Amino acid sequence: MPKILILNGPNLNFLGTREPEIYGKFSLSEVEEICKEKAKTIGLELNFKQSNSEGELINYIQFSMDSTDGIIINPAAYTHTSVAILDALKQYKHPIIEVHLSNIYSREPFRKHSYVSPIAKGVICGFGAFGYVLALDAMYRLISDKEDF
Repeated sequence: MPKILILNGPNLNFLGTREPEIYGKFSLSEVEEICKEKAKTIGLELNFKQSNSEGELINYIQFSMDSTDGIIINPAAYTHTSVAILDALKQYKHPIIEVHLSNIYSREPFRKHSYVSPIAKGVICGFGAFGYVLALDAMYRLISDKEDF
């Protein structure tokens, strides 16, 4: 069964309580459960992680190089600041999908730049927790060579 790593960056552990009008009302553990259910229905194994530490996120990426078939990443604030996460992801040889709960392009100007987007197969933003479900569907198609939506 293909294995997917879902990585969540800083402050996403506050989902459901942190600015729910922007990020939604689901907690991160609820998002994880939604993802696990979706993964089960499409035949993917899921490893779901969150860290407020840039170094720890990089370690997750490095440790998954040979043990996963794709990464779905919501780098959160590191989207706009982390060349280190970009460098780690550049070494990853499988599909990468970038996810954001909010539409980063309709927010503050600094949020419009992503260090991850240039190396991601695609970016999903603005759909709240449903963006993760969309990303899992897309990842399944990518790793199953079913890109002909």
